[in-house]
Amino acid sequence: MKLQTFYSLKTLVKEGRRRAEKKDVITFDLFDTLLVRRIHDPDLVKLPVARFIATLAQSHGVEIGWQQVQAVRDRVEQEQRDETGTRFDDHEACYPVFMEKTLREIFLEKYWDGLLQEVTGYELKMENSMLVPRKELVQWLDELKKKEKRLFIISDMYLPASHLKVLVAYAGLDGLVDDVISSADTFLAKASGRGFEFVQKKYSLEKEKWLHIGDNGFSDGLRAEEFGIEAFIIKDPGESMRKSIVKRYVNYSDGRPFWRGRALQQLMAPLEGENSPRPDLYIEGYNFIGPLIGSFIQELIRKCRENNITKVFFLSREGHTFKKYWEGAVPFLCPDNSQPEIEYLYVSRIALAGACCAHQGLTKTNVDIAFLPAGNRDFHDVCRIFSLDVEPFQTILQEHGLETETCLSHVHDGYDPENRKKLNTMLGNVTFQEEVKRQTQPSGRALEMYLEDIGYFEHDNVAIVDIGWLGTIPRFFNEAIAHRKDRPCCFSYLFGATRGIPYPQDDKNRLEGVMYDRDRFDLAASTLFYARDLFEEACRAPHPTLNGYRLKEDGGYELEFRKTDDAIGRAELEQDQYFAPLQQGIIDSANRFGAASALLGYDLQDFKPWLNYLFVSKLAFPKSREIINIRHRNHLDDFHGSKKPRKDFGQGIRSLWEYSYLQLRLNPLLRLQLFFRHLRERINE
Repeated sequence: MKLQTFYSLKTLVKEGRRRAEKKDVITFDLFDTLLVRRIHDPDLVKLPVARFIATLAQSHGVEIGWQQVQAVRDRVEQEQRDETGTRFDDHEACYPVFMEKTLREIFLEKYWDGLLQEVTGYELKMENSMLVPRKELVQWLDELKKKEKRLFIISDMYLPASHLKVLVAYAGLDGLVDDVISSADTFLAKASGRGFEFVQKKYSLEKEKWLHIGDNGFSDGLRAEEFGIEAFIIKDPGESMRKSIVKRYVNYSDGRPFWRGRALQQLMAPLEGENSPRPDLYIEGYNFIGPLIGSFIQELIRKCRENNITKVFFLSREGHTFKKYWEGAVPFLCPDNSQPEIEYLYVSRIALAGACCAHQGLTKTNVDIAFLPAGNRDFHDVCRIFSLDVEPFQTILQEHGLETETCLSHVHDGYDPENRKKLNTMLGNVTFQEEVKRQTQPSGRALEMYLEDIGYFEHDNVAIVDIGWLGTIPRFFNEAIAHRKDRPCCFSYLFGATRGIPYPQDDKNRLEGVMYDRDRFDLAASTLFYARDLFEEACRAPHPTLNGYRLKEDGGYELEFRKTDDAIGRAELEQDQYFAPLQQGIIDSANRFGAASALLGYDLQDFKPWLNYLFVSKLAFPKSREIINIRHRNHLDDFHGSKKPRKDFGQGIRSLWEYSYLQLRLNPLLRLQLFFRHLRERINE
């Protein structure tokens, strides 16, 4: 029997519209017809479910690996199919039945009511994450619905109709079909033809008025035609090619680590109606920065478990994007809800700088940090950064042979090393430090009140998460509360730790770079140095910078944000608007990353070879157009002053991302030259 086979959706729908004029009923297969899978093998969805069950079992004292869980499931399911085959023509299985039996066998007396529903919920979540509705068929369904055709979905599947309806609803098809029929409910499948017979009797359908559409030549084609139903079979070579690519990447990843990240990215790729035209910045956010942040978040979760961290505080402003990414990815990565609490913490370098002096005073190291930006020159800049009024220090300055305008930075004209020594001597003056503490005590107390309100001191182990780079914010933050006996052990995790100044670690204050840490030689990840501002701008929150913490007259406190109606505020707004598509791409990739990573079962170390490729290709050897599109236009540094350094400062030292488009295009060796310079710098650190 020759089947009516179509090799594109366009031709199928065109002919379907013509034939449907004489039909009253159109039925559709679900999987690989109305919905396509991101993966080549539907059984791969079972693996994250097995890992989930194993995690649940271990948390209840049942020692079992996920491979054993999968083996039990496969055996129990096959036993049911064998038993069904003795009573029906089709060897079908029913998910709630064999899964409950599987769970009872694993958990024994520790099985609890609700366990099956919990596991089912996660399996349907994973199934849905791997399913995409076919746009052209959905549009045709809508047309048929408006013409009042009777529409049904018929599937040979171990998931019962109640479960399939959840997937159909996820796909937005529930309002377009009259009903969903699954062989799991009756053990009558299309494969034997009994499924068509069951549907005809149940819904009183006329065969000659019935058109069925599916992808399986035997079940959807031959059996339908034998039953007297006209059938259309879709054989889409483009879809077959896509699946073969996914299959190769997944298979390669088993023994070649580089391909693990490539498989991840392939599973994250938008399909069908998702694949609409997007701005270049959106694509960079989705394909480049998104997977980097996803791997960062996944490693954070692992470290939180390892260190018994019960709450994670995402530091503003980059923490805004990290937190949103966490919320999108974690439901897939932590289905057992073992992840710690999270909260967004309003902090900034400029707000914490003053608060950290309230008890310890102004330290030499913190003054050194203040003079790192080239725009800072004298004591006025020190006072601006640490929220100090300069006037009360005039006498002390004069006693040490200094003035407020004395040059204290080596990158400015007029610098004398002796003046820096005088400054350091003044830092040891008790009167000077008492005045510093007097002025900063209110902001320090306001910060503590804020942290008390959000429950910071109620935990034994917490994590604070920031973009990087020197660890200035974690340093100031922990110094501001170091005097408190109830402070928790704080693990500071940075996206990248450049560690230009040694960080003061102790039993209650630790810092680590996750994607890059200068204490671990990692040449590929060190290319973060090329465009650190890019990552800050890409992840920045839409609210203004926090300027400080202030005590109120009524005994409370308030957070003070910088105004946005000046030139800097307007430039920042322009920057936010420009990078909005980039940030949207990052956020949109979160749940796709979570689902794909959960399905593959890999983590940061598995993805590292691919991520290294992304770092180097996108930051050290990007296309000229990529640099022009993605690099920042305005970058607000709340520490940076307005003084101009001497003219020879920084001459001849330019980053790749600072060159013009023409220079990037006309100098083919530029990237290689700069990469060798970068390599020398990293080796000599």
